[in-house]
Amino acid sequence: MATFNFPDQTKFYSGKVRDVYTINDKWLVMVASNRISAFDVILPKPIPYKGQVLNQIAAYMLKATEDICPNWLLSSPTPNSSIGKKCVPFRVEMVVRGTLTGHAWRTYNSGKRELCGAVMPDGLKENDLFPSPIITPSTKAEEGHDEDISKTEIIQRGIVNAEDYAVLEKYTLELFERGKQIAAKRGLILADTKYEFGKIGDTIYLMDEIHTPDSSRYFYAEGYEERQAKGEKQKQLSKEFVREWLIANNFMGKEGQTVPEMSNEWISTISNRYIELYEKVIGEKFKPEELSDKETEERIVAALQQL
Repeated sequence: MATFNFPDQTKFYSGKVRDVYTINDKWLVMVASNRISAFDVILPKPIPYKGQVLNQIAAYMLKATEDICPNWLLSSPTPNSSIGKKCVPFRVEMVVRGTLTGHAWRTYNSGKRELCGAVMPDGLKENDLFPSPIITPSTKAEEGHDEDISKTEIIQRGIVNAEDYAVLEKYTLELFERGKQIAAKRGLILADTKYEFGKIGDTIYLMDEIHTPDSSRYFYAEGYEERQAKGEKQKQLSKEFVREWLIANNFMGKEGQTVPEMSNEWISTISNRYIELYEKVIGEKFKPEELSDKETEERIVAALQQL
């Protein structure tokens, strides 16, 4: 993916999967690449249409939740780019879990009944629904791994003040409820997800992408209870299948480990899974669109001129 230089550009940052351009210290242009990461490592080969899938799901979901809280997005001039307001980010990710899965299950299975200050009741099996969703925040690391942190620690360490944190909590639970409702209409269960927030002046904004396969885990609702009753794995739509493949091939991002070879067939499988999730979550046929770097740049510049 090309690196652009837009008019009035004041900063450029290349993240794990997106390139972020700051314009006039006021706006952000985010270009979603086809890069894929797992265990905080960028895998060696891109996944066709992944950037478009993530960008378009995020735009759809931000539009579908704008009555709950203000968000950063202003426009999506190309299938894989978004322009929005530059916020001062809170240095926490608001992770919210409706089911005992992933990191929460690994913690629970080790015998612990508390995660980030949230209590997990006894007697649950992997992928069971919690009685009510729990928030398990993590610190937003500049480099390396994000770390679990409790609400009490966040406030005590001055990462977020108590008043703002109460708003973040409220928004997080309302957004998750809306996400679950949207998923349910499509025959899915939103198992867990995360939200990022920032501020402009005194106003708190929802930032970044929401309810995408990179930030969320979805289970298929059909057969969910039967699979739970039999102790079977849940059928899910998320990036977890990529992580599982890496683990099966002895890679978890640890020192000395090598990323396994990604065959063209496997890359095609990953791409098709992302497209499947788009169609399932949005309820519309995915329309792949490929623009040249020149066309992408022209459309973004034209959109910036409208601000």
